[in-house]
Amino acid sequence: MPTSSTGRPGAGPDPGGDGRDSDAPGPPEGQGPAPGTDDAVRAGAGSPASGTVRTEVPGRHGGAARRAGTLLAAATATLLLVTAGCSDGDGGGNGSGEQRERDLGSQSLDWKPCPAPSEAEGGGAAPSPLPGGTTWECSFMEVPRDWAKPDAETIELALIRAKARDQADRIGSLIFNFGGPGGSGVSTLPAAAQDFERLRARYDLVSFDPRGVGRSQPVECLDDPELDQYYAQDATPDDSAEEKTYSDNLNRYDSACEENSGPDLPHVGTTNAARDMDLMRQVLGDDKLHYFGISYGTELGGVYAHLFPENVGRAVFDAVVDPTSTAVEGSLGQARGFQLAFTNFAKDCVARGDACQLPGSTPEEIQQFVIDLQNRLEKKPIPGIGDRELTQTQATNGIAQALYSKEYWPLLEQGLDEADGGDGSLLLALSDAMNGRNREGQYSNLQAANAAINCVDFKERYSMEQTKARLPEFREASPIFGDYLGWGLMGCNHWPVPGQWETPDVSAAGAAPILVIGNTGDPATPYEGARAMVQALGKGVGVELTYEGEGHGAYNSGSKCVASAVDQYLLNGKVPASGTVCR
Repeated sequence: MPTSSTGRPGAGPDPGGDGRDSDAPGPPEGQGPAPGTDDAVRAGAGSPASGTVRTEVPGRHGGAARRAGTLLAAATATLLLVTAGCSDGDGGGNGSGEQRERDLGSQSLDWKPCPAPSEAEGGGAAPSPLPGGTTWECSFMEVPRDWAKPDAETIELALIRAKARDQADRIGSLIFNFGGPGGSGVSTLPAAAQDFERLRARYDLVSFDPRGVGRSQPVECLDDPELDQYYAQDATPDDSAEEKTYSDNLNRYDSACEENSGPDLPHVGTTNAARDMDLMRQVLGDDKLHYFGISYGTELGGVYAHLFPENVGRAVFDAVVDPTSTAVEGSLGQARGFQLAFTNFAKDCVARGDACQLPGSTPEEIQQFVIDLQNRLEKKPIPGIGDRELTQTQATNGIAQALYSKEYWPLLEQGLDEADGGDGSLLLALSDAMNGRNREGQYSNLQAANAAINCVDFKERYSMEQTKARLPEFREASPIFGDYLGWGLMGCNHWPVPGQWETPDVSAAGAAPILVIGNTGDPATPYEGARAMVQALGKGVGVELTYEGEGHGAYNSGSKCVASAVDQYLLNGKVPASGTVCR
């Protein structure tokens, strides 16, 4: 159901493929189920193929979510998740705040072989060794629960790393955030590691579960059976009775979050996560923070650059969230972005003539076919997986998931065709992937963390009346996703903790150059966000690179042009000319 209301969705899709040539679009950010992976997807709700997942679009906590985060999902039927070893600190709070910060900055991490992922991280097997035999190491880092009171209680953040191949020529650590918010970096980095193997030549690859996520004091809300019901609900109510049910369900979800994780909810926001990253920089022994942020990770990186401009090292922002857009503006941008991606998918289908399985000789006719399917599912769900049915909400969620990468398009076409014939299993599996549900019926805490981070970051709270007043704009922006994303504006209406900002401050005067990559066909973080980020970072900081392609993200799209520009900057310090275009 609608989750977030901006490019940074909240509990739904923030999640599309290519005739690829050297610089043609490919599976963004490592995302990409290849054709023929539908059995794996059906089997278990997870990223359909190796690559990524989603970020968040039509999810549940729409209102405050404005940044779409992508998560490189894994090459399994669910998010691959990994955990961490033990930490050294005693969690105490002695001494002054300044002394406590110095003590935390000098803590020694106890790196150990990574265990299998926790349920909150999505479950799965422990990460396999990298080429050459390098093994993944995990640990915990101690941070203040409340950075305003660093000498008080502490919590632990889970970290993972793979050491650089060339230790003699090592630059330092390269810290990744793959998006969400709410994505486990500890599980995602090993799943996506092959896409970043070139960078491991001179960097230790490092990621983490941000506070509230995975093994890092995870936010907990509803249990698994309750979440099955929650994600199946009608997220686009049509009358007063359905509106009341929808509002009551949101309230029940938020109350469960408060009951299970109340003390942590005020402290899981992006500002605290940025402060955690600077402590991580110190603990890892780096003078500068070298960083690769994707989707929501670009917003986190922007906030870090604002707080610590002098500590910015070589940084890349890919699939960029617009830091200047409000919750409503971000959600409307996503509605347009997913609509554009669907139109491109429909054009591709039409161009293939009789090979296209969907009815219609024009993109408009295929769009109407999907709208008619949505309307039928609202009245009568169809069989899905096991005893679970495919509802209208889950179908819309699954469609959005498949638009994250062009390589998902064959699955979308097949899923729509099968649903039209009464089999909803493939679209339901795609929806499950978006929501972090594995084949055993267990949910990661992705969406719970997403809701908590979005709602503590953004001040906007939309009532039922205010939400209904904005629906016409959303419907105009997208006949397929408009209602879904529009109703998501209510996502934080019942949240027990106030939000911090209208929009984040990412101005970073004096910071080192930050390479900002925008993808013209990105559905979850529309292209315009990259230009806005460059301008907001300030003169001489943001360096704009445009990729003319499809999907969410550019570095792992298959474009040699993009990959070369990023590698040259991160590995050799060579900054491309701002305004460079890769086709």
